[in-house]
Parts: sequence; structure tokens; C-alpha cells
Amino acid sequence: MQRSLILSAILSASVFTHAQDINGIWKGRLVMEPGGCFPVYNIELQLQVAGSKVTGVSHHFSDTSNFVKESFEGNYKRDSNYISISEIGVTTFHVPAGCIPCIKKYSLTYHRGSSAEEQLRGTWSGKTMDGKSACPPGTIVLTRFDTSTFKPKLKLPPSLTKRKAELVKEIKVDTGTIKIDFYDNGQIDGDTISVYVNNMPAVSNQRLTTKPISLKVKIDLKRTEQEVIMVGENLGSIPPNTALMIINTGEKRYQLYLTSDEQKNAMMRFIYEKPK
Repeated sequence: MQRSLILSAILSASVFTHAQDINGIWKGRLVMEPGGCFPVYNIELQLQVAGSKVTGVSHHFSDTSNFVKESFEGNYKRDSNYISISEIGVTTFHVPAGCIPCIKKYSLTYHRGSSAEEQLRGTWSGKTMDGKSACPPGTIVLTRFDTSTFKPKLKLPPSLTKRKAELVKEIKVDTGTIKIDFYDNGQIDGDTISVYVNNMPAVSNQRLTTKPISLKVKIDLKRTEQEVIMVGENLGSIPPNTALMIINTGEKRYQLYLTSDEQKNAMMRFIYEKPK
């Protein structure tokens, strides 16, 4: 009986010491098979772990002018130090014309080398943000860092800075994530839009059709107010640039009609209100 208790204690201690604290910032290089806009580029994952649940944000960048920021969630198996992560939406991006951000899934394992360097290694796959095609898969190696060093540099276009931002509606929400869809309002006439969330690009030069241009906006106690601005990049064949905006927040749904021309953009403001 005593031997069984000792053996059980040893096994418990082994499992406990084997599991690693992976909270924090991990940086490295992401390698992509031929076919992508950037065959090799930098990546930073900011991991937050609660039990087996993993959440956080990812930064993908070739330099400070070309970048994508996404939110993610996943699971951590402590007995095997295996982490599965799925990106769930693009928060901000600025990439060359013709490039589409990729929504990725990662399979990672934790490793500690003889020099005490900690790494996450594995593979990834994904689909383009519009869901139309698969991204060329690849490998990834990340090393733990103490702080984030990525600070994007972004020059805002005149179509955003020199036009009036006309407030269409202000909505109070009690949910953490808002889903927004943009459609062409009425006849498909070639209207193209960009969308900015708090002056950061979320949609870049996409054409309005009967299929939605979708994005998610996160609201929390750290930033309780979010401004979403739709910029008409052209006037289409039937001026002005018009869009149907569908907003889903919790159990509520809103339908708005937005207009943008060479003098004004359409702005929505979302304000977090604590649930009753």
C-alpha cells in the first residue's frame, strides 16, 4: 500500500513538472510553400492560457508596413505539451494589392533545449479570409520573448483623413464580439469599399456583391468604444457608393444603409454596456 502511494506521488509529480507554462509572447518565422505572397515572414503569438483553453492575438508581418493582426482560440494538452490554435478573425491588416490575409490553424508542441531556450514548433494550414481558396501550408518555429516589439507604421489614405466621417448610428452592445456584413445595396454596380476600425484597416479595396464582406469587431473593458468607418473607394456606375450593413451583436440584429462619396464616409460607433 505504501509503495503504491509513493509510486502515485512520483507519477503525479512527473506530470506536474512535465506541463509547461506557455503564457506570454512567442516570436519566430513562418515558412510557406510556393504560392503565397510572402514565402517567409515574421510571426508573433501572444498566448493566454486558462486551464486547457488558449486565447490571444497573432501578428503576421514582413515589415512594419505590411502586416495582419488576428485573434485566435485553441486548446492546450498539458500531459503532452501539445497546443492547437485556430485563428477566428482578422482584426487589422495592411498588405499589398492582390494579397489576401490567411486564417490559419496551428499544431504546435513545446520544446526546451539544453541552453534553456524555449520553443514552440509545428505546422500550419489555412484558408484565405474570403474563404475561396486554401493557403499554401507550411512550418513554424517560435521562441519565447519577454516583450512585444512589433509596432506597425501606417500612413492613412486621404480618402479617410480628408473626408467627413458622418455618424450613421450609435449602438450600445453587451457582447464581446460584433459580426458585421457588407453587401451592395440594390443593383450590383461595381462599388468598392475599405473599412477601418479605430482608424486601422480591416477591409481593403473589396468589391460589394451579393456575397458578404465580413468582419468581426471585439469590444471589451479595455476598449469599450469602437468606431467603424466605411470608405467608398469609387462611385460605381450608379453614384454614390452605397452599401447594406448587417450587424449581429448577441441576439440583436441591425440593418443599415450606408452612403459614401468624395466628401464623406459613413461611420458607426459601438459602445459596450454592461449586461443587466
